[in-house]
Amino acid sequence: MAEELTTQLLLELRRLADAVERLAGPPPARNDWEAADCFVWVPANAKLQPVPRPNRVALTLIRGVDHVRDILHENTQRFAEGFPANNVLLWGARGMGKSSLVKAVHADVRASTDSQLKLIEVHREDIATLPALLDLVKESGRRVIVFCDDLSFDHDDTAYKSLKAALDGGIEGRPDNVLFYATSNRRHLLPRHMMENEQSTAINPSEAVEEKVSLSDRFGLWLGFHKCSQDDYLTMIDGYAEHFALGLPREQLHHEALAWATTRGGRSGRVAWQYIQDLAGRLRKPIDRD
Repeated sequence: MAEELTTQLLLELRRLADAVERLAGPPPARNDWEAADCFVWVPANAKLQPVPRPNRVALTLIRGVDHVRDILHENTQRFAEGFPANNVLLWGARGMGKSSLVKAVHADVRASTDSQLKLIEVHREDIATLPALLDLVKESGRRVIVFCDDLSFDHDDTAYKSLKAALDGGIEGRPDNVLFYATSNRRHLLPRHMMENEQSTAINPSEAVEEKVSLSDRFGLWLGFHKCSQDDYLTMIDGYAEHFALGLPREQLHHEALAWATTRGGRSGRVAWQYIQDLAGRLRKPIDRD
């Protein structure tokens, strides 16, 4: 009888331990910083998912944004070399290469310096977990750019408070080995109609959106991307066509590229790349973005 009770007790204890383990969630992952240059943050188990082959283009292929390209490159270079640099908000027209520029600059700076600069992408829905990520990065001692693509906040969204603390706030402040780069279609990260609605219903309109607007103020650099002119668009087309040796006569290339932009409802770097992919496919020529 005693033996049976002991066996039953052990089984119950094992079931209880399994239940506690399930409630505790998965254990933190062991992160290998040498596994890749780029990672994606997975907050469920504090994992940095390596990205061995990032989706990016060479910096020389990004045309029409020379001024902001040079500013971002210089800022990133200083940071990689261990000098002060600013958080950066890249905002403006869709499809003009904001996220492509961040990834291309990161690759170019790594190639041109002896630094081991890492790029970690944080999905918009995981912004609230930034404090945990920053703790992990701080402990690593590595220089890291934390990157969030297409960042914006809707009404009653409080995740921006975590971002504010990560950028500047909090008693500890942002770790010296971390920069934050973000892209957005909105300079103030909120849709205009929501900002105006908060102003119209507030007792003190001047203070109603101050907390949310001040979020963008925590980015030391604002780099604006404007709509693409026809000349800039064709410059992008020419650069891609030459790089990939597509061999189409210039007049025909421009005629097709402009017609393609018309069907897409506008010109942008994204539209230029989509046309090049279509052209390369028709010509049966492979293209490698790297």
